[in-house]
Amino acid sequence: MSTVQEQLDFADPRQFADWVRPHLGAMARLAARLAPGADTEDIVQEALVRAWVKRRQYDRQRGMPSAWLLAITADQARKARRRRRTAIELVDTAGPALTADDRLDVERAVERLPARQRLAVDCVYFVGLSVAETAAVMRCAEGTVKSTLADARARLRTLLEVSA
Repeated sequence: MSTVQEQLDFADPRQFADWVRPHLGAMARLAARLAPGADTEDIVQEALVRAWVKRRQYDRQRGMPSAWLLAITADQARKARRRRRTAIELVDTAGPALTADDRLDVERAVERLPARQRLAVDCVYFVGLSVAETAAVMRCAEGTVKSTLADARARLRTLLEVSA
């Protein structure tokens, strides 16, 4: 594993920028989901700086670039959330069939999930990652993601008083 691409040993920031550009949208969506009320652009910028500094640690054999970048973004979003404990803004991520009150109920219920379940729900249902990509972001096995999602859905049913 000695090629520049495999080790992500970019000397030129423009090469790095070209490499991360396709993932910026997903990074922003995840940051918005994990740290509502915080400045999404700041979180993504902090994640990009961290990725640049740690670029030599990227290992293609351990996962896709998106998973690596999203794991860094998730970490930066958690930090931003801890720094800024403000009222949760309603993010319009629910489908069109839900009313504003329904979306607010879902948002509040998701916020009441344990952090690990919330991260799995945000990655899969709000950012659109696959189970494999979510496993890479969460740094766990795919089966763990599936189990975590099942637990989260059960808890959400209870919180929202929905019968299965």
